Amino acid sequence: MGARKLILTGAAGLVGQNLALVLRHAGYDNVVAIDKQGANLRLLSGLNPGVRAVEADLAVPGRWEAEFDGADTAVVLHAQITGKTAEPFERNNLRASELVFDAIERARVPFSVHVSSSVVNSVADDDYTHTKKAQERMFLESGLPGCVLRPTLMYGWFDPKHFGWLARFMERAPVFPIPGHGRYMRQPLYERDFCRAILWCIENRPLGKIYDLVGNERIDYIDIIRAIRDVKGLRTPIMRIPYGIFDALLRLYALFSDKPPFTASQLKALTAGDDFTGVDIEQTFGFKPTPFAEGVRETFCHPVYSKYVVERTD
Repeated sequence: MGARKLILTGAAGLVGQNLALVLRHAGYDNVVAIDKQGANLRLLSGLNPGVRAVEADLAVPGRWEAEFDGADTAVVLHAQITGKTAEPFERNNLRASELVFDAIERARVPFSVHVSSSVVNSVADDDYTHTKKAQERMFLESGLPGCVLRPTLMYGWFDPKHFGWLARFMERAPVFPIPGHGRYMRQPLYERDFCRAILWCIENRPLGKIYDLVGNERIDYIDIIRAIRDVKGLRTPIMRIPYGIFDALLRLYALFSDKPPFTASQLKALTAGDDFTGVDIEQTFGFKPTPFAEGVRETFCHPVYSKYVVERTD
């Protein structure tokens, strides 16, 4: 295992940080982590001694492309998730991916794991959904040997957005606002479970397969907020705000913030009514998914890793 060279693109984000830990614990010691965010790369290197960290912008041709030479597996993680305009999604989900897939092809990397998203099956209509669909299509049409994983909304250690941001906001705010009735069903997937599935793909190399990974439990958004509040021992009151007012407040906030943590398009996706179906994780990948309550507790109460948060890059 140790001699097998693994390349992780977008390695210093939420998935990459967790995956690096899983790989290290599994005995992989020849890992190359490529990301453009220097501070996040330093965090990854500090927690995973021996990882080769390469700071590079994948949307720009450069020396990073040579890192794929001699690689056994490439794990394609890079993605733009939020943004105020279409440009960063097109740059980081499409232009960067075109260069990455070309580098993988030139180096004849035997196997790749492409991390897509459940939004390719979503009714959502936004820049993230459009570019993730196009990115996955680009990978499949490239003919590169590998597989595709489509996770739903994920939570876990290192999270600068999603549940992590919600928890930090809850610690500071006198009240926690909820759009409308808050009964928007989610199917959150624990990050470390997703990384275990990636590890299985690296070791079993399922060619041409597409796996939809969905959290085992259907949980309303308002109940997710309550679960986070309870595990952190907070007493922050929850306030329901009419949907239209909530949407207007998000749009107003975005006018004054370069990196709004929650956007109007994400609110629309939250309330879109998606109900995803996925593979049987235990039967497919050989491990039982972590119960939501346990995953939330580990996310926010682990004595070491719960304190780390990556810097946002969008």
